[in-house]
Amino acid sequence: MRGAMSAHATNERNDRPLLQDCEMDSEEALSSSGSPPNKADAECLDETPSLETLEEVLHGGQSSCNHVDKVWPNLFLGDMYMSHDRYGLWLLGVTHVLNAAHGKMCCKGTDDFYGTTVSYYGVPANDLPTFDLSPFFYPAAQFIHQALSKPNAKVFVHCAVGVSRSAALVLAYLMIHHNYTLLDAILRVKESRWIFPNRGFLRNLQSLDEQLRRERNERSHDECLTPNEVKTDLSL
Repeated sequence: MRGAMSAHATNERNDRPLLQDCEMDSEEALSSSGSPPNKADAECLDETPSLETLEEVLHGGQSSCNHVDKVWPNLFLGDMYMSHDRYGLWLLGVTHVLNAAHGKMCCKGTDDFYGTTVSYYGVPANDLPTFDLSPFFYPAAQFIHQALSKPNAKVFVHCAVGVSRSAALVLAYLMIHHNYTLLDAILRVKESRWIFPNRGFLRNLQSLDEQLRRERNERSHDECLTPNEVKTDLSL
């Protein structure tokens, strides 16, 4: 987290986030296809990477972040500074806010704070390796998914610094609703923003990755069965 605070502090010299920059991301970096990018030149892993491998990937690539960055079409990831800037969020066209530090002193977001024009969802997570974030993966992913299915909706996900709690929830969303592996989700988000979920959250995401891989393998197996094989399986 010390590294996260350092990266965040580097950007504190900007009195206001570069809102226009967030809206001018290239179409190549933020494809709306919803499919994981083809990484023929990347390491192909048939199983969930180790914690050490994930941290090595997280240390590379994008090394800075703004108060807010677009990491997926109509999906923004940022910090508490941006979460308190209601005018800035209005300029971005944000219609939904997911606060991964709900109830914490640093983040004052509530339904009342944002008013009736913004839908709010709070996750009371602590940025500690001992905190189990996994119970919030599916509810948070569903909130993002349902929001982005609406015309002209934009979602802002944040915590205190925007690199650990909120980043982990965005990764879970890509994994659950867009069939990304954990490694591919990290690489996708890091195209636009520096992130570094703590080790506890990475372990939670590893478990999610393993679960989703098993489910995909089971579906593939079922699709490959012939009608006679299906009958045989049912009779066992």
